[in-house]
Amino acid sequence: MIVENTQTQMRKGILEYCILSIIAKGETYASDIIAELKKAQLLVVEGTLYPLLTRLKNNGLLTYNWVESISGPPRKYYVLSDEGRAVLEQLDKTWQELVFAVQTAIGERK
Repeated sequence: MIVENTQTQMRKGILEYCILSIIAKGETYASDIIAELKKAQLLVVEGTLYPLLTRLKNNGLLTYNWVESISGPPRKYYVLSDEGRAVLEQLDKTWQELVFAVQTAIGERK
């Protein structure tokens, strides 16, 4: 049980960073974000993603555009705001620091 809780917390800790990184590649639809996360073996459901996207938008890190769809209702495509790009740059640096810290702490275990 302890391992599962720690794994969950580790995944939650990097989820926003991964979402911002995916959106940074270009205008992105929510189902495309889920597909990218799934490819990265970070399984996320819509019920988890949409509140995160709303929070990131409310914090000024994302904007969105409505795009007409030929197969149904209009779709919301997300884009990083200038503030979102600045935050992502800071998170990139933090990620590199964390990778170094973990690799150093782990060292060569026996």
